[in-house]
Amino acid sequence: MTRKPRTGHNPRVAAARGVPFSSSPVLQVQMPAWRSRLVLFVLFAAFLALAARALWLQGISTDFLQKQGASRYARTLELPATRGKITDRNGQVLASSVPVKAIWAIPDDVQEAPREKLRELAKLLDMSDADLHKKLDSDRGFVYLKRQVEQDTTDKILKLGIAGIETRREYKRFYPEGEVMAHVVGFTNVEDVGQDGMELSNQKTLAGMAGSRRVIKDRLGRIVEDIEAVKEPHDGADLTLSIDSKIQYIAFTQLKAAVEKHQAKAGGIIVLDVKTGEVLALANLPSYNPNDRSILTGAQLRNRVVTDTFEPGSTLKPFTVGLSLDTGRITPATEFQTAPGKLTIGTATIGDSHAHGLLSVADIIKFSSNIGTAKIALQMPPQEMWEMFTKVGLGQQPKFGFPGAVAGRVRPYKSWRPIEQATMAYGQGISVSLLQLAHAYLIFARNGDLIPLSFQKVTDQPIGTRVISEKTAQEMRQMLETVVSPTGTAPQAQVPGYRVGGKTGTAYKVEAGKYVHKYIASFCGIAPMSDPRIIVAVMLDEPTANGHFGGTVAGPVFASVTANALRALNVAPDSTVTNIVIPKEDAGEEL
Repeated sequence: MTRKPRTGHNPRVAAARGVPFSSSPVLQVQMPAWRSRLVLFVLFAAFLALAARALWLQGISTDFLQKQGASRYARTLELPATRGKITDRNGQVLASSVPVKAIWAIPDDVQEAPREKLRELAKLLDMSDADLHKKLDSDRGFVYLKRQVEQDTTDKILKLGIAGIETRREYKRFYPEGEVMAHVVGFTNVEDVGQDGMELSNQKTLAGMAGSRRVIKDRLGRIVEDIEAVKEPHDGADLTLSIDSKIQYIAFTQLKAAVEKHQAKAGGIIVLDVKTGEVLALANLPSYNPNDRSILTGAQLRNRVVTDTFEPGSTLKPFTVGLSLDTGRITPATEFQTAPGKLTIGTATIGDSHAHGLLSVADIIKFSSNIGTAKIALQMPPQEMWEMFTKVGLGQQPKFGFPGAVAGRVRPYKSWRPIEQATMAYGQGISVSLLQLAHAYLIFARNGDLIPLSFQKVTDQPIGTRVISEKTAQEMRQMLETVVSPTGTAPQAQVPGYRVGGKTGTAYKVEAGKYVHKYIASFCGIAPMSDPRIIVAVMLDEPTANGHFGGTVAGPVFASVTANALRALNVAPDSTVTNIVIPKEDAGEEL
């Protein structure tokens, strides 16, 4: 049998026959030549780009790599500035900064410590083991464990010898007067930034300017060397307040006693220097201890003297009467019929709690007659009354640099109806803060002019703005002095050895736009009347025990604070009367 020859290609046969191996069709390259050249060009271009980038980074522009390298070992340490002290007018320290430490950690290193040491660390930091581990379970390389730690506690922590525990110097604010001065001085937060009171309003000057130090640190946070000159911190400036600590303490303690006696919801008091406009004392209840703010409520933080408004009631009557005197419409002897104790204006009726009959203007103030005051007011255009209120600062935003001060409310005169004009004349339908009320009384104490208030010690005599004539101011002081007489509405406001005067206020509170049977009892007075030196304004919110009239509730606070304050200021007595006569029955107050 004969075999047919193979038609397939055999390499061995081909090689034997002298055919090249590369000519095998299996091994022939199918890719076009231009593609291989393109790949070669792309690789060459990429190489050139990398070479150019390396040349740029390492030879021409080295900033980027230097920054990246420095970020691994260089640190900028802040050098905190010491916050300025706050003192009273006599140099007594009210707020100062004490050095403390911030405890921080490198979590990975600290977690390698023995459990016993970690438990002791948690105990020294006043936290539970779980809270400590929660802080350490962080993917960050730095974490604060606790801020503002006392030095003795810091020393105990460092003695544990736990790797990764470091400290940072900082400052903690200390307030020696505690709750007595809380609403004046205010407080700072953990970053030493003012949050309230004078600490907030003077943040820029008190804080100063922090410095810095550029150093090299190893991985454990230890400083190896300084790499830049130290920028020194600039400490904050000290602040001298107008407050007198002795008068402040007297005002606070007397207010606290009154709030407790009358079971009031809250209270406020302010003492002004008539000569300079300085605030000598300002206190509120409830208060708080700025050194321990672990448990606080909104009621404790509220600076009611400055931020809360209320209807002042009869304490506003002197402004209505003073305006009418100043415009020549009446004299202190002008008489008005207040019988039968009721007065209907339009569809509304106002009244006095006692039927007085025919009263002179002086007696209208003495007995606090709503009807008499309303009749005086209705003789005047509404615009004149509105201008009087605004001139003394009512309805105006106070401008004395204290945070949270409110403007109160005085509606535009064009919208007043006759009944509204009548009620505003005796302090209803208008709202003020206690600070605004005390400030406005300066026109009576200063013979008719008004000066700005100041919470900082005044060195130059302020320039006043004339509001009423000197004659009108003197006549009003004479009438205000009768209010504290045995037959006036505030006999309990008398001060042994001094001639004093003022005006009581008892007003219904407004809740949800309606008057309710809750009271604001107040008294604003001047002393001594022969040469006024101080104004004391007192307010108690919702007194519920032992009376609710301004003369009964606020009057005694005025008397006690005024007597002590005048002695503290070395003001000579101007009266030989030392026996205070208080009638058995309180004359009460018109509502």
